[in-house]
Amino acid sequence: MLFCIAELNSNLYHFIYFRPCPYRRQVEDSSNFMNSKETTNIKEDRHFVTALARGLEVLACFRPGDKALGNQEIALRCQLPKSTVSRLTYTLTKLGYLHYITSQGQYRLGSATLALGSAMISRLDVRQLARPLMQELADFSKGMVSLGMRDRHSMIYIENCRSQNALTLSLDVGSRIPLASTAMGRALLASMSATERQTVFDEIQAYQPDLWPELYAGIEASLNEARETGCCSSFGEWQSDVNAIALAFSPGAGQATVAINCGGPAFLLSKEFLLNGVRPRLLQLVRELHGTLR
Repeated sequence: MLFCIAELNSNLYHFIYFRPCPYRRQVEDSSNFMNSKETTNIKEDRHFVTALARGLEVLACFRPGDKALGNQEIALRCQLPKSTVSRLTYTLTKLGYLHYITSQGQYRLGSATLALGSAMISRLDVRQLARPLMQELADFSKGMVSLGMRDRHSMIYIENCRSQNALTLSLDVGSRIPLASTAMGRALLASMSATERQTVFDEIQAYQPDLWPELYAGIEASLNEARETGCCSSFGEWQSDVNAIALAFSPGAGQATVAINCGGPAFLLSKEFLLNGVRPRLLQLVRELHGTLR
């Protein structure tokens, strides 16, 4: 279960309960993942600055919900020697990207990191334009409508609208969800060229070989679905009690492709309701955004 009970018209959540998910490790670790093929290519790339990449990996290893991390935990997540991590965290702290908590001997993300993220999000015009349309769809569906961008093998929420329903998903801006098993991720995959998509397939297969046959079957079904209906879906495939549909589109002006989804608890948003009631409205929402962004 991945729901939270919230006060109406409030972003304060009084109850959050997570149930372990077979794909959760993909969400948590994919931001730091490089397979052997990527590593080999990097070693052969004379333009690649390894020290800079390691510093960015340290920042990327912080996950939603982490209050602070010590060098040992960072070293494990980044798969780097602790001595290397110690030098990286010292440098990042000096530059303001990390803040050292003396009493705990741990680090939290610093204000300079926040400034980077804020500068990036503020430039995404599609968020401001999409929000009123997203809220209208969230109110109609009694679920949650979110806008997301790809980060390696995850999707990151960059905008989020909830209905006033007391029971909704506990995801918010900055949350990560898997690329391969969610409607949003599959919609993004459907928007890629065949060559780009195959590269991502190879990476996920190398990272999760045991789960890959099941993941691939779900993705292929969604790609066919996208060609037939214009949307991708995930009905209980990411979380057994969560249903969602999604559609990806390009905002233009050199911005990265984004995907927009509508989802929620399966007992509130049935497959039939999402496909027959929500899907036409989601398609219309994207058409309106395209018209505005051009």
